[in-house]
Amino acid sequence: MPQISQSPIHEVGSQLEAAATGFVREHRLPGVAAAVVHGEGLAWSHGAGFADIPARRAPDNGTLYRIASITKTFTATAIMQLRDEGRLTLDDPAVEHIPELEGADSEVGPISALTIRRMLSHESGLLGDPPGTDWSTARYESDPAANLARVSEIGLRVPPNTQQKYSNLGYQLLGEIVARLTEMPIVDAIRSRVLEPLGMHSTAFHPLPPELAARRAVGYAPRAFSDDLRPSIETAITHAEGGLWSCVDDLAAWIGFQLSAPGDERDGVLSAATRREMHRPRYLGDEAWTEAWCIGWYAVRRNGVTWVQHSGGLHGFITNVCFDPEHQVGAIALINGLGSAPDLAMQLGAIARDALVAHPAAIEPPVPLPEEWASLLGLYTDPEWTQIFRLEWRDGALTWIEPDEPAWHPTLRATDTADVFVIEPGFRESGEPCEFLRRSDGTVSGVRLGPQRLQRLAPVEPDR
Repeated sequence: MPQISQSPIHEVGSQLEAAATGFVREHRLPGVAAAVVHGEGLAWSHGAGFADIPARRAPDNGTLYRIASITKTFTATAIMQLRDEGRLTLDDPAVEHIPELEGADSEVGPISALTIRRMLSHESGLLGDPPGTDWSTARYESDPAANLARVSEIGLRVPPNTQQKYSNLGYQLLGEIVARLTEMPIVDAIRSRVLEPLGMHSTAFHPLPPELAARRAVGYAPRAFSDDLRPSIETAITHAEGGLWSCVDDLAAWIGFQLSAPGDERDGVLSAATRREMHRPRYLGDEAWTEAWCIGWYAVRRNGVTWVQHSGGLHGFITNVCFDPEHQVGAIALINGLGSAPDLAMQLGAIARDALVAHPAAIEPPVPLPEEWASLLGLYTDPEWTQIFRLEWRDGALTWIEPDEPAWHPTLRATDTADVFVIEPGFRESGEPCEFLRRSDGTVSGVRLGPQRLQRLAPVEPDR
C-alpha cells in the first residue's frame, strides 16, 4: 500500500475533502474514491458517499472500480517495453504481427497504413469498436480471434493522421500483438510484466477472482428522474482496451511510477526516458489547442497547466487519473455512477498543485561539476551571426544557454569519447553531436554544435 507522504498538500486536506464531497452532492452521485499523489507517494485520499448504497458501504483506498480505458495506458506500456527490447518498432504495420489483417477492408486506405504508432495515439483512422458492438445493450466482443474472423468488416474508416479517431479495436489489436510476441495471454503479460513488478496486486482483469470481487464498488446507472439509483448493466470487456479493475492505492502507485525519476529501481518495467516519451503530446486534438494526444495517454491544458491523463468509462463507472509532471502532482477520481471524473480529478490536482507552488521545495546543494568538464564552460560565439552562447553547468548537466532564446537550453549527454557529447531530446539539434575542439596546448578553442561551429571566447588575463 502506498504510504501517505508528508507534504504541503496536508494543509489543504479539508479543501480537497470539501471538493470531493461537494462534487458527489452537486451531481447526485452514489459516491467517489478520490486521491492526490505527490511525487511517488499518496498525499491525500478520501471516500465520499457509497460504494454500495443498500449496504451503506463507504468507499476506501482498497475499493475496486472498473477503470475501463485507463487499461490502455498499461497496454501501451507493454508495447513500449517490447519496442525497447527491440522486438518491434512503433512504425511497424500491424499486419506484420497480425497477418490475418491482410483481409481487412482497404477502401479508405491500405491496411499497411495501420501502424502501431498510429494505433497508440488514436490517429490510425481504424474502426472504433469491434464489429457488432452495441453499447445500449452492452454487446461487445472482447476476443481478438472472434473479431479477426470477421476481418473483412475491419479497416480504416478515415485516412490516417487526419483526425483523432478513438479506437477500442485498435487497442485490442495492440494487446494481441503483445500476446503474440510474449507468447502469453494479454492479461498474463500485463500482470507479469507491469502490475506485479509495480506491486499493483489489487489491479486485475474482469472477471475478478473471488478475493478481489468482494471489494468491488457497485456500478450505478445514471440518475433519470429520481435519486433512487439502480445498479447498471455490466459490459464484458475483458482485455487490453478496457478490462482492468483497480483502486486508489494501486493507481497511486501507477501515477507515482509515471512521476518517478531516472534511475528508479522500477526502470526495469519501463525507463524514465520512455515514460516521458509516452507523456509527450504528439498532435493537437482540438482547434482551441486545449487537448493533445500522446502515446497511450492524452493531455489537457487547463488554466495554463498541462495535465497528462486518461479516463475510463463503462456502464456504471467513470474514472480518471491525471498528473502534472512539472510539479510532480497527480489526482485520482473513481466514480461508481455517471459524472465527470476528469473535471473532479483536475480540480483536486489544481488545489494540490497550488499548495505546492505556495510552498516551494527546499533548495538542495548543487550537483558537483566533474573536474574534466570545467574547461568546457564559458562563452562561445558564432562570428557570422554575432550570437553569444553560454555553456553552463546547471542542475547537474552541461547546458547551452542563448540569452535571446530562453526556451532553448539543450543539455548534453556524455559519450565514450572525451570531449564528444550528444544533444539530449527536446530541441531541434537533439540526437546530434556536440564535439569540443582543442588547441595543441589543450585549451578549448571551439565546438561543433550540430551543424554549427562556434568559437570559444577565451578570458583576457588582467594586467599585472
